[in-house]
Amino acid sequence: SRAVLAGGRVPLSAGSRASIQTALRTLLAVPWPSQRDIGSALQLLAVLQWVLSFLLLGIVSLLLLIYLLFTSLWLIPVLYLAWIIFDWDTPEKGGRRLSCLRRWTVWKHFRDYFPVKLVKTHDLSPSHNYIIGSHPHGILCVGAFCNFITGSTGFEELFPGIRSFLTTLAGNFRLPLFREYLMSGGLFPVTRRAIGYLLSQKGTGNAVAIVIGGAAESLSCRPGVTTLILKNRKGFVRMALRHGAFLVPSFSFGENDLFRQVVFEEGTWMRSIQRRFQKMMGFAPCLFYGRGLTSCRSRGFLPYARPITTVVGEPLAVPKVENPSRELVDRYHELYIHALLKLFNENKTKYGLSESDELHIL
Repeated sequence: SRAVLAGGRVPLSAGSRASIQTALRTLLAVPWPSQRDIGSALQLLAVLQWVLSFLLLGIVSLLLLIYLLFTSLWLIPVLYLAWIIFDWDTPEKGGRRLSCLRRWTVWKHFRDYFPVKLVKTHDLSPSHNYIIGSHPHGILCVGAFCNFITGSTGFEELFPGIRSFLTTLAGNFRLPLFREYLMSGGLFPVTRRAIGYLLSQKGTGNAVAIVIGGAAESLSCRPGVTTLILKNRKGFVRMALRHGAFLVPSFSFGENDLFRQVVFEEGTWMRSIQRRFQKMMGFAPCLFYGRGLTSCRSRGFLPYARPITTVVGEPLAVPKVENPSRELVDRYHELYIHALLKLFNENKTKYGLSESDELHIL
């Protein structure tokens, strides 16, 4: 029989038509992703972009600009370098906070992945400035970032008239492009100059969140253990006294459950290396892991989906004293610790801990 009929059309045999119909039925029988599946995928992608941004954006941008210096596009890194020199002091003068970035829809997916929740216990008056102590540090400060930088948990609605900021390592603002990303969200260096500017030059209604335990606290981060590095951290109290900023304790329940960490005991050579690296670079190298990208049962660098509840406590009124004495600093430091312990004990059984769990302060 001829393969080609009039008009150039190839006839289909009964067997071919049956095969196509079977294939179509099989395709239609495959279940389409549900709304829940799509939501879960968006949440995972939101967390992935956040982790990659904080781990890689700075170094990748730096390497890219160095590479461009040796290409025909050399003018781009040269002009950007000139811009950084001109803009050098901006991070310590309030930065460039962009409300549109804080309201990105991606942050709602980020919030829902864990999920993250913000709990208010007392009002914050817009007629004062505040230093919010954020505890614990955890590995990546997810609770502090989600609540004080993004608008996804409703900080501005819960505390009308209050603008929240979050401090981070000053070295992050030396990395190209990464510095712009950080400033646009309301992050700024954890330096006396930067904190003092926000508490004295930007009016009232400013809430500066500081993860007080810092890099040292991340070395003790592990599920089931609540240890804070706070006993000798008094600089934030001194800053509060100098500017008359009220102290506000906050605690993120669940922060230490997001990753698993290999914890080296004090006195071991690995612990010694971590301490030395921390002193030189400002952060501590941690050996940690979370879930993988394709399955929550595999190991990877993404945080586990564990609920985080950040409870903001009662503000502690602080007088304005330009040169506070050591005794005055110690007094308000003790009052702050007492307020933090009260906040922890009153809320621990509500958010995943038992009555017997204690807060260890070193």
